[in-house]
Amino acid sequence: MIYELRIYHAVPGRLPALISRFQNHTIQIWEKHGIRQAGFWTTLIGESNQQLTYMLAWDSMADREQRWNAFITDPEWLAVTKESEKDGPLVQNISNELLAPTTFSRIS
Repeated sequence: MIYELRIYHAVPGRLPALISRFQNHTIQIWEKHGIRQAGFWTTLIGESNQQLTYMLAWDSMADREQRWNAFITDPEWLAVTKESEKDGPLVQNISNELLAPTTFSRIS
């Protein structure tokens, strides 16, 4: 398994709209493409409380490439993105890391 850690740094004041987009649209489109989420978090204490952090679980790098590419080119996703950003962008930037569990990790 490979895990993907993604941190979205929201435009100030736009975190609620970003969370709404994930909750009401993105996750359903992911399900259509077989993308599995491992969890979502907001930041209580840390660098910024305008962050949304989540993890995805992949079988392999090839699995990620195939499913992610299908998702980001999905016409439904493109329409959702356009509609949700009609009043301006939701995200300033995204941090992304692909992680492999150690042999002693509880998650494998």
